Amino acid sequence: MLTVAVLALDGVIPFDLATPLEVFGRTLLPSGRPAYRVVVCSPARSVSAGAFRVSELSDLSVMRAAATVIVPGCADPFAPVPAEVVDALRAAAAAGTRIASICSGAFVLAVAGLLDGLRATTHWVAAAQLAAAYPAVTVDPGVLYVDNGQLLTSAGAAAGLDLCLHLIRRDHGSAVAAGAARLSVMPLEREGGQAQFIVHDLPPSPQGAELEPLLRWMQDNLGRELTLERLAAQAGMSVRTLNRRFRDQTGTTPLQWLHRARIRRAQHLLEATTEPVERIAGQVGFGSPTAFRDRFKRIIGTGPHAYRRAFRGA
Repeated sequence: MLTVAVLALDGVIPFDLATPLEVFGRTLLPSGRPAYRVVVCSPARSVSAGAFRVSELSDLSVMRAAATVIVPGCADPFAPVPAEVVDALRAAAAAGTRIASICSGAFVLAVAGLLDGLRATTHWVAAAQLAAAYPAVTVDPGVLYVDNGQLLTSAGAAAGLDLCLHLIRRDHGSAVAAGAARLSVMPLEREGGQAQFIVHDLPPSPQGAELEPLLRWMQDNLGRELTLERLAAQAGMSVRTLNRRFRDQTGTTPLQWLHRARIRRAQHLLEATTEPVERIAGQVGFGSPTAFRDRFKRIIGTGPHAYRRAFRGA
């Protein structure tokens, strides 16, 4: 059983605090045993969580035995971080402990210097502030989470769920993560990043769920040859209109969305079946195994064979 230590600082955002407690705390292994032991720690015995207080907290020493430390966001991202918290986080990082932040928790990691030279994210509302305050950090406001291996950061609110499910998938594979996702009533992986949630100065006119039928149709027909013209015809609009509305509603282009959907399907097949990579390439709509391998490595960061070894082994 892996231990997850959740760090609660004064002013912790209740949603960010509850997310890892619920997701990790309810995750089960195939045997039915709990996959994680979750402990909440703090430099104080109790902290404010807005409308209520959280009491009877463990001290920071539990971080030393944790496999993962989660840092939820605080209502004031610029609130002073206690020196003992900075020291504990640096010690955990030096020991190789995996550390992940939710929402404005990225500011705490930045204060500790753990994000210097790395790509990171936070809630899009605070992304510009994080970038301005910590120029050594490359802030990407358009993604749900960033995985740097040992150090991970997520965007705000529900993106914490995406991050936790991703960590479970890394630890125990897609089957266990899918079970946790079902309990959370969440997809195992969402598309489009947080770009789709950013409020711009001049937002486009809302189109509701106009593209939802097309997205479902694309998901059901990933193995077919799908050109922009075919997608536009299915949606009953011109290619130009499709591109514009797709960007407005999903934060990406039709072909980029299609590529990621195909790679997600390929990930599942690589984890859950013994089908040859060449056959999987055809099943998810790639014209050649070479094109599939290139696209898979571009999106996932590793080749399909290496991915299968890592996740089927888990």
